[in-house]
Amino acid sequence: MPVIKMAVHIQAPVQVCFDLARSIDIHMKSASQTQEKAIAGRLSGLIELNETVTWEAVHFGIKQRLTAKITEFDSPHRFVDELVSGAFQRFWHEHQFISQDNGTLMIDTFDYTSPFGIIGKAADVIFLKRYMLSFLTKRNEFVKKCAEEQVL
Repeated sequence: MPVIKMAVHIQAPVQVCFDLARSIDIHMKSASQTQEKAIAGRLSGLIELNETVTWEAVHFGIKQRLTAKITEFDSPHRFVDELVSGAFQRFWHEHQFISQDNGTLMIDTFDYTSPFGIIGKAADVIFLKRYMLSFLTKRNEFVKKCAEEQVL
């Protein structure tokens, strides 16, 4: 079970960061390189507790669908989305927001299990963990840019 944990400091209030991180519209813009779009469940705006979103995107040249549900929600400090269906066997994605004097510390923890047993574990080592780290980094940098521009 690989776990990716990353943190980024954002010079913006915690509520701004929290809302941008759960924005369907911002997510689609941040993942434009994979042609990601919401096709079912919450299609735009801010996702809430117990809501789902189904994403369609192209990863590794293959069109894929993934449905996630918000299972924990403590505004504006934390929310968790978990896999309902999709290419992973399972994932648990925690988003934390810690208010600081000069902005917000946004912490992402992505804990997942690849499908296909030993083949999936090999894929993690060879490319998947690195791919997911890059995907999440781009997304977080986009949230940071949007938050800091909104504050200016």
